[in-house]
Amino acid sequence: MKRLLVLLFAVFMIIPMAVSAGGYELVLVTDLGTIDDKSFNQGAWDGMKAYAEEHSISYKYYQPTEKSTVAYLTAIELAVKGGAKVVVAPGFLFEEAVFIAQKSYPNAHFILVDSIPGKDGEYFTAGNTVGVTYAEQEAGFLAGYAAVKEGMTKLGFMGGMAVPAVIRFGHGFVQGADYAANELGLKSVSIKYHYTGGFDANPEVQTLAASWYQSGVEVVFGCGGAVGNSVMAAAEATKNGKVIGVDIDQSVESTTVITSAMKSLSSSVYKLVEQHYAGSFPGGQNLVFDAANGGVMLPIKTSKFNSFGQSDYDKIYGILAKGGIKVDSNLEINADKLKTKVVSVQLVL
Repeated sequence: MKRLLVLLFAVFMIIPMAVSAGGYELVLVTDLGTIDDKSFNQGAWDGMKAYAEEHSISYKYYQPTEKSTVAYLTAIELAVKGGAKVVVAPGFLFEEAVFIAQKSYPNAHFILVDSIPGKDGEYFTAGNTVGVTYAEQEAGFLAGYAAVKEGMTKLGFMGGMAVPAVIRFGHGFVQGADYAANELGLKSVSIKYHYTGGFDANPEVQTLAASWYQSGVEVVFGCGGAVGNSVMAAAEATKNGKVIGVDIDQSVESTTVITSAMKSLSSSVYKLVEQHYAGSFPGGQNLVFDAANGGVMLPIKTSKFNSFGQSDYDKIYGILAKGGIKVDSNLEINADKLKTKVVSVQLVL
């Protein structure tokens, strides 16, 4: 009897794993965040989910147990062996895992969002993989420009982990503020600038953001997953604190969010999944989504601006899309290229 119970227990342990691992054509593997992180995990998930539900295709997500290439590869292996035809991997942290997986599983298609496959300095995108990056510096530019045109001169940038995408957002934010300051002929614009080192909401981030607001900062760009939630909490505790969201439209998260520096996460993932099923998957390519192809934007319809309107946005976006403004992604270079000398950046360690 005891042996029978042990066997039955083993069977019940195996069945759920078998069910969860099998029969899903579309799979997303999250990084450190979750599919409801109000950031790029959710944006990518929403795009994949939308296509799956519209076409009655099975879909699922896996959340690795830890931040490591081994854990990411384990999740990818589980997905592919379970029947996944397309695996979406959102985030810079998947560089190495996808670099390895694309060779190990040549019959599966991989969509690497926010990066390109690479390991130890070697980068290669195989024929079954697409690397997707965004011109975050342009999205950041639009946010910084709008904030200053709205009349704000004391800004803050609270980045998460200092990965390329986050860095580009921040560098663009500075340039946008500078461009607007030049147009308005302002005497000074100050920006407090900090990377938290992670993508989590925590008391330390909230405390730092609160101190910024108390020192006179009018708006903080919360750029890094749940880091934004800590910034929003700090803003909500003040009288007039404002927040700029990131990646997706975060206006529903807090009344303090005045706009969001967005990337076309959902639509770009949706399009690539669609191309997979149409037989036109652009494997072997590294695609860049920018203002020229509608890859970055501000959600003007939900933005809470008083003076910066649709026509103002359309004008600056048109110049950016046509290449009339070149937004650099290197802040050290930008120090010598800023339109004015009135924008000061204070690095907060």
